[in-house]
Amino acid sequence: MTRASSAPESATAGAGHGLLRGYARLTYRLRWPIIVVWALVAIALFTNPPDFGGGDETESLMPLSGAAAQAELRDVQHFGFPLSSRTAVVQHDPNGLSLAVQAESVLDALSINQHPVGWPILGAMPLANTVRWFDDQSELGTTVITYLFMAPDADFGEQHTAARQYYYRFLDRPEDAVVGVAGSVPARAQQGWLLSVNVPRVEALTLGAIFILVGFAFRSVVVPLIALGASGIAVFATTWLLELASAVMDIGAPAELRPLLIALILGIVTDYTVFYVVGFGAELRKNRASIEEAIVASVGSYTPIIVAAGLTVAAGTAVLLVAEEQFFHAFGPAMALTILVGLLISVTLVPALMSVLGPKVFWPRRDPRLLDRDDESTAVETGSSGLTVWLANAMVRKPAAALALVVCTLLLVAASLPLMNIKLGADFSGALPPDNSVSEANQAAVAGFAPGITSPTTLLIEGDGLNNRQSELIELQRLIEAKPGIAGVIGPSQQLPRIPNLMVSRDGQAARMLVVLDNTPLGARAIADLSDLRADIDGLGAQAGLPGYQFSFTGDSALAEGLVTGTINDLGRIALALFVVNFLLLAIFLRALLAPLFLLLSSVLALTASLGITTYVFMEVLGEEGLTFYVPFAAAVLLVALGSDYNIFGVGRMWELARSMTLPEAIRQAMPETSKAITTAGLALAVSFGMLAVIPVTSFRELAVAMSIGILIDSFLVRSVMMPAMLTLMGRYSAWPNRRLLPHDRLRHAEEQEARKYSNEALKELWRPRR
Repeated sequence: MTRASSAPESATAGAGHGLLRGYARLTYRLRWPIIVVWALVAIALFTNPPDFGGGDETESLMPLSGAAAQAELRDVQHFGFPLSSRTAVVQHDPNGLSLAVQAESVLDALSINQHPVGWPILGAMPLANTVRWFDDQSELGTTVITYLFMAPDADFGEQHTAARQYYYRFLDRPEDAVVGVAGSVPARAQQGWLLSVNVPRVEALTLGAIFILVGFAFRSVVVPLIALGASGIAVFATTWLLELASAVMDIGAPAELRPLLIALILGIVTDYTVFYVVGFGAELRKNRASIEEAIVASVGSYTPIIVAAGLTVAAGTAVLLVAEEQFFHAFGPAMALTILVGLLISVTLVPALMSVLGPKVFWPRRDPRLLDRDDESTAVETGSSGLTVWLANAMVRKPAAALALVVCTLLLVAASLPLMNIKLGADFSGALPPDNSVSEANQAAVAGFAPGITSPTTLLIEGDGLNNRQSELIELQRLIEAKPGIAGVIGPSQQLPRIPNLMVSRDGQAARMLVVLDNTPLGARAIADLSDLRADIDGLGAQAGLPGYQFSFTGDSALAEGLVTGTINDLGRIALALFVVNFLLLAIFLRALLAPLFLLLSSVLALTASLGITTYVFMEVLGEEGLTFYVPFAAAVLLVALGSDYNIFGVGRMWELARSMTLPEAIRQAMPETSKAITTAGLALAVSFGMLAVIPVTSFRELAVAMSIGILIDSFLVRSVMMPAMLTLMGRYSAWPNRRLLPHDRLRHAEEQEARKYSNEALKELWRPRR
């Protein structure tokens, strides 16, 4: 069997550069101080958790600016309080609430407008289904929903607690049939609680899975312990620095996405640990080197590749700075900071631990220096299994490479097709488990009224003399109710609770009505329905006799519509910046233009395939209305950047070898080891992101599927098959305009001879009888 080494002559050459060799030797000589420093840092971070008063970042998911937010401010200026509430107490009895209970519930709600119950509740508006509010309303006399208006400076948890205290005080009898609290604010409070409960489980399961996976890949107990130790310190350091950055520079991730950052840091530190250990073992086997020389050679060879890969991923995620939506604008630097912390720990602590442990890194397996070149365990460690060697031989044969490239491309294109039907939403209530108290309250309210009742949309009408336009307002209400996707409108045509200035302002300069959508509020369909209504509202107003008036929408669905629209508008900027940054960094590191272009295109194809599969699973199989708005964009940035990470490692190793041999020989020698490292690292990263599915919130399960599938496609299909196939087909031109793959003209003829040689070997290997 041909010996596959990841650090042949090129490794020593790479370490021979003065700066890299000096860094590698310094790492070895300062191994104990480095370990002690990081241990002290870990102790300090663990015993002093961050508390910088960075604020409640969960609220940054929804925009605080934009047309909907500005309309809500004007609504308050005109009327003194908003009509749209984000918190509602729901009473429901499918057998019917008594008239006494309904009346008392309404009176209790109205009473707090005259006699406030205290901060943060500012007022309340009750609504009972004693009468038929909507045409499709299926129940009568079963439900009372009390909208609570909260102080804007109260966080989600405080508002949710205040709503529960309200029904404990006023609705404490069994016959009151309180189901719970519904609305977007309680839903987000529950998401925060679910995160606090499940994130420790995610971390524990991820660490356990990484231990098993990396341990099995290396047949070692120590390698996964190195990965887990470095990852643990990285998690503490990242959490601390993110809190500091949030407090000082307004940079940070919304609390809903902190688990994504944890999965990212665990995954990338494990990846870089795998790369270092593979190189260290290869160097020990190659020259039977001393520990110091093996560390110097492997660290000197792999550090520039790992640093380039880490900087590429960090720069790739930082491109979110070009987004105009605040959510992405702040999240990009948070991801970049996370990756840089992991990179710093990887290039310092991991080599130091390898220097101290030496060959014991591979315990309980034998010292790699004592293994025979053809020992089976050597094949296991380097990844040079029969399948990998056969694939390497096949991929240097142009007909086989062309066939593999065409088949893989067709498969990825087919997997990408469902992406054409993707829809985006921001449904917080629908993302919760069905048995959650907020979900149960929401379903009870829907049963008594209509799907959009828990988060109705306010239509604000501004202009002169609206207090004398009752008939025109009623006609507008009728026209809106006739629109598809509208369950009904609560406005001037109904008998409403006697609350002063509820629908028309005192000065007659503004009027408003509640538009109840016929689909889940903040969901993809509701957002589409609201967008259609927004496009038609001026025409409907003119038709109703209100030409020239200003019409605005506010409420949760309007905010979500603005957020989704802004996200889609950011798509072009993010995509262009992502492509340019990753291409430039690949071109700089590989010193070529053609190969980076094709490699980046393959990463994009893997991304679209991943998102296509995710769209199909959640929208077609599970019946969801759409994906959470940020999932495709977060996955896109991470998958393309991580794909460039693997590109640098895989192609960088092949091109290092190609300096002293033909490209087919370089591919044939590098593939077994790089494939081993990339697939092991990819599995660890996929498991790390896949564990997000443990959190019982739909958005995390969408992220888990998108990231895991994308990383597996990238590791096992793109980097292990498509990348060597592309290099084989492009040959020496892959390095264009650089000619470093052809240091001598004589290698042109040698390369053709090598390709023919390995084509014949691949055919013999393919047809050789198997025992």
